Amino acid sequence: MRVAFFTGLRQVEIREAPEPKLTRPDEVLLRIDRVGICGSDVHYYTTGGIGDQVLEYPATLGHECSGTVLEVGSAVERLRPGDRVAVDPAIFCGQCDQCQAGRSNTCRRLQFLGCPGQAPGAAAEYRVLPAANCLPIPDSMTLEQAALIEPLSIGLYAVRMGDVYVGSRIAVLGTGPIGLSVLACAKAAGPSRAYATDLLDERLSAARRCGADWTGNPKRQDVVADISKLEPEGLDMVFECSGDPACVDQATRLLAPGGTLLLIGIPPSLYVSFHAHLVRTKELTFRAVRRQKGCVASAIRLVSEGLVDTAPLLTHRFPFAQIREAFELVAGYRDGVIKALLDISGA
Repeated sequence: MRVAFFTGLRQVEIREAPEPKLTRPDEVLLRIDRVGICGSDVHYYTTGGIGDQVLEYPATLGHECSGTVLEVGSAVERLRPGDRVAVDPAIFCGQCDQCQAGRSNTCRRLQFLGCPGQAPGAAAEYRVLPAANCLPIPDSMTLEQAALIEPLSIGLYAVRMGDVYVGSRIAVLGTGPIGLSVLACAKAAGPSRAYATDLLDERLSAARRCGADWTGNPKRQDVVADISKLEPEGLDMVFECSGDPACVDQATRLLAPGGTLLLIGIPPSLYVSFHAHLVRTKELTFRAVRRQKGCVASAIRLVSEGLVDTAPLLTHRFPFAQIREAFELVAGYRDGVIKALLDISGA
């Protein structure tokens, strides 16, 4: 079968590898149909790692995916061959202290698709996964929409962590795929006043399609001053989705006393500074968002019921053979790209 590998900085190749086989009764064999290119994939592509997660070449890649069940293990009851599924790429052990505490997203023995030293990446023709990580999608949902469920579930988890309520005053800083997912899920949670910022106008246009009431570009305006004029008492919560350390400072100035900053974006460095006096006197809460937990099924429901529209997120499609072109496009923020999908199977 064909499998994509990172082979060096800014190098990705498709190679032949043996097809995987079922080895446990609770597993399923999937044909991978679509794979999304995530911002974390781009970090691996351009820098070779994220924090202490460093690639050893060759390394498989990808985790945002949808697929079709080809074979099921003897203990699998809720899936059958032909079922189309969205994939939760986090395989947790269920036994460690974190899992027992309901924190499967920080599982001590987590195996995440395409993460160095963990589970094989999704950018391949076939993969074997636990049945529990494969969630059926309704007939009304496309394979492309299903591949977007994973980033959407992160947005939903962040909204739940922030406890967005009807009438909330929120800001989303950075409107790439994750920021747009946060915005769409926040608006689905109920009427709220949402502000969105980004350095790329195409992404601000997508933010308006996802429900942003106001958008601004920090390259052309003082977004903190402009939002503060509209919300002089400050915002209830800010979702930092860009990874830009400057946005942490913007967030602390935008938040009302007692407000919450949710950190979702991946910073380019290991350390980020903040205005300690402002954080202390406002008694702000910082919350880091680690992927998601238990939100995939809810994200499927939001899309299938028409409560969230994934169309603004998906801008580019590539055949599997053009994976390097896809990575170069996304890494360079070219052609208005927000989310690029790889068509693995042609289904």
